[in-house]
Amino acid sequence: MKNYYILLYYCYTKIEDPELFKEEHHQFCLDNNILGRIIIASEGLNGTVSGLKEDCEKYMAHVKADARFDKLEFKIEEHDEHGFKKLHVRIKPEIVHSGFSYVDPTKKTGIHLEPHQFKAMKDDEDVVVLDCRSSYEYNLGKFNNAETMEIDNFRDIPAHIDELKEKYKGKKIVTYCTGGIKCEKASAYLLDQGFENVYQLHGGIIKYGTEQGGEDFDGKCYVFDNRIGADINKVNPVVVSECHICHTKSDRMVNCCNPSCNIHVAICESCGWELDGACSVECQSNENRRPYDGTGYYQKNTNGYNPYIGFYRKKDFL
Repeated sequence: MKNYYILLYYCYTKIEDPELFKEEHHQFCLDNNILGRIIIASEGLNGTVSGLKEDCEKYMAHVKADARFDKLEFKIEEHDEHGFKKLHVRIKPEIVHSGFSYVDPTKKTGIHLEPHQFKAMKDDEDVVVLDCRSSYEYNLGKFNNAETMEIDNFRDIPAHIDELKEKYKGKKIVTYCTGGIKCEKASAYLLDQGFENVYQLHGGIIKYGTEQGGEDFDGKCYVFDNRIGADINKVNPVVVSECHICHTKSDRMVNCCNPSCNIHVAICESCGWELDGACSVECQSNENRRPYDGTGYYQKNTNGYNPYIGFYRKKDFL
């Protein structure tokens, strides 16, 4: 039995005093042993956190008790341990950094498709399924008929808008991402740019996997916790990513041991050990390379980690 949850969630809503909300929210996480990454902005809340099931239940109830988040949905996955080592609660200009911050998903966004609706629609001839994630994410896994963009970051989408118009204008566009947050803005941006029939997979890949078994999602879903890749497809799974070195099928995402390189790619276990966690012979010979322990995951030094860093009003909530 798995005793932990990993939660993924977002909500576009007006937060009048993000600083005050951050301090209260941070304190609640500390009091209830919640770890993870939470972003707060005047436009809303975005997070992925982990904790014991009972602690996560308290957290979800606490968030939902706030009327501002009555439409928020938690994507819940069971896990055998914490998905994070630290807690970070930060204020940023946007809850997901985009190149089109002027669009407001609360006023205009693509039509939401529930997972069963997406499944029924995704293979229609007049439908384009558009992956709104970065290349390192979809290289690990994507829907088998999805169109992708060569982007390193979500904010790079505007650079591809002319290409999208040329290829897909007049088509039904169905966007998807990990949990749905990027599609709220991406679909709004497409509508702003003149696309008329725009949809989005509500709840993203994670919800589709939970409710529809992940059918036709090839590979693993890239996630932003210590798992790196999550198994989604329980119906017809395949491995699509290849080892960066030998090109055999592999879904082991690692960072190159050379900190000056730090490329994030798939490297099979055999090549990982052979090159000491490096992506090339050149990086293997780097005198500053990090010790390889077989995972290719280099946790930043947690010695002296202080969960109160950036927490300025602690006394107000004790």
